[in-house]
Amino acid sequence: MVDNPFHCAFKLQGKSFNSKEELIDFSKEISSEVTGFLMEWFNKESFVELKTSGSTGNPKIIQLQKKHMVNSAKATGDYFNLPEKTTALLCMSPNYIAGKMMLLRALSLGWHLDIVEPTSNPLKNLEKQYDFSAMVPLQLYNSLADIHKIRKLIVGGGTVSNELLNKIQEVKTAIFATYGMTETITHIAVKKLNIISSGVESYYKTLPNIRISLDNRGCLIIDAPKISEEKVITNDLVELISEKEFKWLGRFDTIINSGGIKLIPEQIEEKLSAIIKNRFFVAGKRDKILGEKLILIFEGIKNDDVLNKVQYLSTLSKYETPKEIYFLEKFMETQTRKIDRTKTLSLCKIGK
Repeated sequence: MVDNPFHCAFKLQGKSFNSKEELIDFSKEISSEVTGFLMEWFNKESFVELKTSGSTGNPKIIQLQKKHMVNSAKATGDYFNLPEKTTALLCMSPNYIAGKMMLLRALSLGWHLDIVEPTSNPLKNLEKQYDFSAMVPLQLYNSLADIHKIRKLIVGGGTVSNELLNKIQEVKTAIFATYGMTETITHIAVKKLNIISSGVESYYKTLPNIRISLDNRGCLIIDAPKISEEKVITNDLVELISEKEFKWLGRFDTIINSGGIKLIPEQIEEKLSAIIKNRFFVAGKRDKILGEKLILIFEGIKNDDVLNKVQYLSTLSKYETPKEIYFLEKFMETQTRKIDRTKTLSLCKIGK
């Protein structure tokens, strides 16, 4: 159970509150999801139950200690220098860990939080300026004309494409990619995305009190005693740059073994994103000779231009060039609007 219900400086939609009951009652005017989280946060249990995304294995229900969630909120506030009375915008669903933590940061750090519907273009009709917010890449892409309304922005829940990366280089908003998962109570590391010096690569830098190492697969191990009582062993392949920095390479469980050559889909997709604007992904298809052969799945109608560009993309090695391309009218999606690769592949009647 949380000792202090919320910070004395906390405001929601411009309103202060004298009790948790008053806050919960007011939240009913916003959404049932916000009310549901507040009721769970203020109950007598020492934990909150959440479903994992699958970053450390199959999705499952886990219990996050409330004291660890508060520690995570404080780490974010310290790292980004966001003291009490910080103005913040929640434009993500409170059903998931990213949205819950934005609300909790405001509660525990004394922020002035506004909540809007989690649409694809949440800044469109807003006139107010905010110190801090969090978005998924699609929201950032659709909000570029209004992104000056946010001073500092974290982006998670998906990969930022090269196209979007190029579009944000000149904006004044400080934009950071985040690395984290439900098990680590959102991000444990961040990477600056814009105003990057030419030719200098930006790496993920860990937040305070985070130690990182690799297992025998080359996957990241996170030792964060203030947010998790056990070390978190991920399925993310990384390159350690220093004790506090790492480069994310891809997922161990998506590696494609093609004729003895190990291919990391995420690295190939990054190269392909330079020429493909539609949604797409690469995968492995069973092959009698190679074991697995690399294929590309493209969202949209068949396009000869795509076929030609992919075939002659100079940044791809001969092993990284897709052997087949499938065109699908519409991809299957997860509840959080990410591409559901397994279900999408089943539409092509492809099994890994």
